[in-house]
Amino acid sequence: MINKHRGEIEAMLDGQPYRLVLTLGALAELESAFGDEDMLALAARFEKGRLSARDCTKIITAGLRWAGCAISEDDVNAMQVAGGAAGYVDIVARLLRATFGGDENTKDTRGEGGSAARVPFVGTR
Repeated sequence: MINKHRGEIEAMLDGQPYRLVLTLGALAELESAFGDEDMLALAARFEKGRLSARDCTKIITAGLRWAGCAISEDDVNAMQVAGGAAGYVDIVARLLRATFGGDENTKDTRGEGGSAARVPFVGTR
């Protein structure tokens, strides 16, 4: 069962439901993979919304591995997702939103004084 309070999401890969979560260990793995100094640098990378297919593979693989699935990047690369590339991006966006925050039901991102608040990651509004 998915626990949203722990940052878990469910995703359908190859027609099967999988649980994904980016734990502190997963974030450390991603920092190393992307060459970022810390979590703030990692979050800033994701905030730009410019993720390559390789980036998506690394994020999905880390999310699966740290949720307890023994899987490699090659395994993830071979998996099919409904919606093609947009389906992969949706998984990554939901996982990042679950990890770093953001309410998927939020429609208005205006902060105090009517100025637009920053949305943390592309596709998370």
